[in-house]
Amino acid sequence: MKFTYEALPSRVIFGPGSRARVAEELDRLGIKRAIILSTPEQSALAEDFAGRIGDRVGLVYPGAVQHTPTDVTAAALEAAQAAGIDGCLAVGGGSTTGLSKAIALRTDLPQLVVPTTYAGSEMTPIIGETENGRKTTQRSMKVLPETVIYDPELTVTMPPHISGPSGMNAVAHAVEALYSEVANPVISMMAEDCIRSFGEAIPEIMADPHGIEGHTKGLYGAWLGGICLGAVGMAIHHKICHTLGGTFDLNHADVHCLMIPYSAAYNREAAPEAMARIARALGTPDGPGGLYDLMQIAGRVKSLKDMGMTPDGLDKAADLAVQNPYYNPRPVTREGVRDMLQAAYEGRRP
Repeated sequence: MKFTYEALPSRVIFGPGSRARVAEELDRLGIKRAIILSTPEQSALAEDFAGRIGDRVGLVYPGAVQHTPTDVTAAALEAAQAAGIDGCLAVGGGSTTGLSKAIALRTDLPQLVVPTTYAGSEMTPIIGETENGRKTTQRSMKVLPETVIYDPELTVTMPPHISGPSGMNAVAHAVEALYSEVANPVISMMAEDCIRSFGEAIPEIMADPHGIEGHTKGLYGAWLGGICLGAVGMAIHHKICHTLGGTFDLNHADVHCLMIPYSAAYNREAAPEAMARIARALGTPDGPGGLYDLMQIAGRVKSLKDMGMTPDGLDKAADLAVQNPYYNPRPVTREGVRDMLQAAYEGRRP
């Protein structure tokens, strides 16, 4: 057994009601004038947090959008600099965390993140940015948030059509961690527990969207999935989802939710130990099949065709996905990726 494990330096506060500690944590980070970031849809929540932190507010900026476009970042950074801010308070999902990271990348300002979805990116030193229709990613310790507050009470307001795909997005991080080139026993344990947690949480959340127990399990799973994403490399699933999201402007969580059964199936024969762990976590005989069944419960869109993709789009996506490929246990070929996309286009069981 040979492996390398490197723990990332981040502080995590978890539990219902823990958002009450946000002012205390800003003080701990030395942030005196925070930019409070959110999407336009969560502007009311951003204002609620402004009320919680009092004179530590430098600027409320509800301008985050998905896929972190560089022009949006430029506008936010200009506003932040004009307001003299000295730190970021990001309240929301992956889009908001992405904007906070983009600001930190350019300024090295400290970040306090309060997730309201299961994106998991708040636990990673990874940022993906979109410019001219092309999404690229990079790793930098500048973008790893210093502190994350996980409050399950903030996720109970998510409608099921957001909760389900967001949960499957976190599951995708764990699935790919199991067959990562730099997988290790510690992260693999976390990955399996992430998948198990969401195997329980997603049906509970979809049946009772406002139940705190299901959301607590889900947020715990999201934390584990985020650690997996930040600690080890991802593979074909993330490459194809970045391609579909960045190039065709498809919803980030919906794409991850739909594609994870198909990308896992792509690696079915090449990563048998990972498939066995997925199956065990979900209590099913076949890992990709279990993921497909969970996707059917979680997903609001169950095929690429229903997302608006065309056969020509599948061809373009396959061409892009094989450029600068990530490590993957099965060789990434244009034909193999095109077949995977076709199965997802049709929505058939992998």
